[in-house]
Amino acid sequence: MPPLIRPLLIAFLLATSSALAQDSGSETNRAASTIDTTPPGTLNPQPLPPLPNPDAPNVPARELFARKLTPLPGPARAIGSYADGCMAGAVSLPITGPTWQVMRLSRNRNWGNPELIQFIERLGANAKKVGWNGLLIGDMAQPRGGPMISGHASHQIGLDVDIWFTPMPNHVLSREEREMDGAANMVEPSGLDVDPKVWTPAHMAVVRAAAEDPQVTRIFVNAAIKKEMCSEAGTDRAWLAKVRPWWGHAEHFHVRLACPPDSPQCKPQPPVPPGDGCGHALDYWFKESVLHPKPPPGPAHPKFITLKGLPAACRAVVKAP
Repeated sequence: MPPLIRPLLIAFLLATSSALAQDSGSETNRAASTIDTTPPGTLNPQPLPPLPNPDAPNVPARELFARKLTPLPGPARAIGSYADGCMAGAVSLPITGPTWQVMRLSRNRNWGNPELIQFIERLGANAKKVGWNGLLIGDMAQPRGGPMISGHASHQIGLDVDIWFTPMPNHVLSREEREMDGAANMVEPSGLDVDPKVWTPAHMAVVRAAAEDPQVTRIFVNAAIKKEMCSEAGTDRAWLAKVRPWWGHAEHFHVRLACPPDSPQCKPQPPVPPGDGCGHALDYWFKESVLHPKPPPGPAHPKFITLKGLPAACRAVVKAP
């Protein structure tokens, strides 16, 4: 290898590893992050059965938080990190608004910090201005945040929201439509590019509108979508830094807000790396081993976090009536 090339290659690899590490708080492991929020739900959800021994130290925290159907009253607080935390004082997003509709109602995941509710209201209004009819809202958080039984490793402190890459229709969706309809996949089967049959300039415009909101710190999209945005962006590219490639995210974009000033126990992520995140910064995501990973050998034995692994304040949040 020529002497000038070797240090450049090492610098590139270090930069790529650093960028991935900084974004890893989005979903703490690949398996969790690849599960989209779009599979059909159920029209008649059944309540979870009571736990035989909810105070046992080995009970997964997700089982406890999933059984809390109402928020903890009091001031709004985001507690812990996006992938290891909970929240108090959550607010529910109305299932139908002037510029949004909530999907998958059976999940009861349309809860968030008031800052998130206000962001959705702002983005809905701004989306109209760029030709997007309105927002279809996927998962936000559970009433008290915390780990979820299915679908995510993040979305735990009320500052994350999934927004479908399908604009809101002109009619109020029925409960059945909200559960059974699916979002359009924006990515070709190869995983290398967006599907030109479904991708439009309006898709980029609505993501840009979200990225330009000052409270947004990251937006996660499929790497093919990020690549397409890089090619379409032109010279005004500062907003692209917030748009981060991540596994899955072909049918929705995942918006993350900064920790609110009145939540001192909220743990922020590091700032996004400098630059627009285009070009060689995307090379990792198009490796064959990343696009088509080999399944792990042997059966999977996932380990679920218990309350001991969450901030101490989360015990009081989930144990309160």
